[in-house]
Amino acid sequence: MKTTIWNKEQPCYVVEENLLRRNLALIRSVAEATGVEIIVAFKAFALWKTFSLFREYNFASTASSLWEAQLGYEELQQRAHAFSPAYQSKELPQWMEFCSHITYNSLSQYGVLGTPSREKVSYGLRINPKYSPVETDLYNPAKPGSRFGVSAQELGLHLPKGIEGLHCHVLCEGNSFQLEKLLSIIEHDFASPLREAKWLNLGGGHLMTHKEYNVDHLIAVLKAFRQRHPHLHVILEPGSAFAWQTGFLRSHIVDIVEHDGIKTAILDVSFTCHMPDCLEMPYQPTVRGASSTPIEGKPTYRLGGNSCLSGDYMGDWSFEELLKVGDEIIFEDMIHYTTVKTNMFNGIAHPALVMRRSNGTEELLRSFDYEDYKQRMD
Repeated sequence: MKTTIWNKEQPCYVVEENLLRRNLALIRSVAEATGVEIIVAFKAFALWKTFSLFREYNFASTASSLWEAQLGYEELQQRAHAFSPAYQSKELPQWMEFCSHITYNSLSQYGVLGTPSREKVSYGLRINPKYSPVETDLYNPAKPGSRFGVSAQELGLHLPKGIEGLHCHVLCEGNSFQLEKLLSIIEHDFASPLREAKWLNLGGGHLMTHKEYNVDHLIAVLKAFRQRHPHLHVILEPGSAFAWQTGFLRSHIVDIVEHDGIKTAILDVSFTCHMPDCLEMPYQPTVRGASSTPIEGKPTYRLGGNSCLSGDYMGDWSFEELLKVGDEIIFEDMIHYTTVKTNMFNGIAHPALVMRRSNGTEELLRSFDYEDYKQRMD
C-alpha cells in the first residue's frame, strides 16, 4: 500500500464532518417528509472515503459513467440510477450489474440497445422540457440545439415499449420555485406519457441546503405533485446540495508581485487545476477574512494560481492587513465540483484530501505525489 505523507503546510481540501452531517440530515428529512427518493450525484461530490456517513443516512447514488456506477455499487452498497449521453453496447452488461435504473438520452439509443433484463433494471428516457433557468450556456442543458433529451413532440403521446420512467435535468443550484415551474411544464407538455410512467426523475440542481432555500415550499411542492400523481415514484438527485458549505481549500502565499499598480499574491494552488468552476462559470469565491469587493484604503490583492496559464487568477480582494509570503489563504465552500474536476495540468501538485472530524482532529484521506502525476502520463 502506498505510504501517504502530509503536513498542514501543504495545500489541502478539508471536509468538515459536522457540516456534512448537517446537510445529510436536512436532505434525509426532506425525503422522509415528502416520500420522494433523494440520491447523491457523484459528478459534484465523490469522496468515497466519506461514504460511511452517507450509508448512515441510507443514500444511494446517480451515475453518468460506468466508473461512477461501480463506485456507488461498491462504496454505498446500493445499485445506482444511471444516465449517460451515450451507452456502449459492449458495456451494457456492466451497467445492468451496477444499476437499478438506466435512462436513455435518445430514442435512437433506445432503438439500438432496447430494454434487456427488465426484471433487474427499470428503463427510462430523458426528456427536454425546453425550459431551464440556467443563464450560463456551459451549464444549460435545455439551450437550443442541446444534445440532451427528447422533446414532447419527439416522444409523442405514449412511452416506448419497455420504458417505465422519465428523467429531466434542467436546474443548476436552483430553488423550489423553479422546480415548481418545471413540474407545471412537464405536467402540461408530457401529460400522456406521465400517466403511463412508473417513475419521474427530476435530476439535480436542487440546492436545498443553501441558507436562503425555502425548504418548506419544496416540501409542499413535492407533496402536492405526488398527490396529483400518486402512481409515480419521484426521484431527486442533487449533487451540490450534499456538499454545499461543507469545507474549504487551504492554501498559502508563495510570492507577491506588483505590476502596473496591481499586487498579486501567488499561491501554492491553481484556479485552473483546483478550482476550475471559478474560471468556467465564472465566479469569484469567498476568501476567509477578506472582502471580494475592493475597499478603498485597505490592502487589496489579486490572487494568482501557480500554473503557467496566463488566466490562472481571480481578483480582487481587500484584506485587513498587508499580506506576506507564508500567509494562509482559505477559499470557502470548495468541496463540491472541485475535487471531482481537478487536474494535473502543468504537473502542479494536487492538494491533499482531509476530513476534519467532529472532535476537531484532522484525518488524512489521501495525499498525492510525483508518482500520481507520472502514472497518469504512462
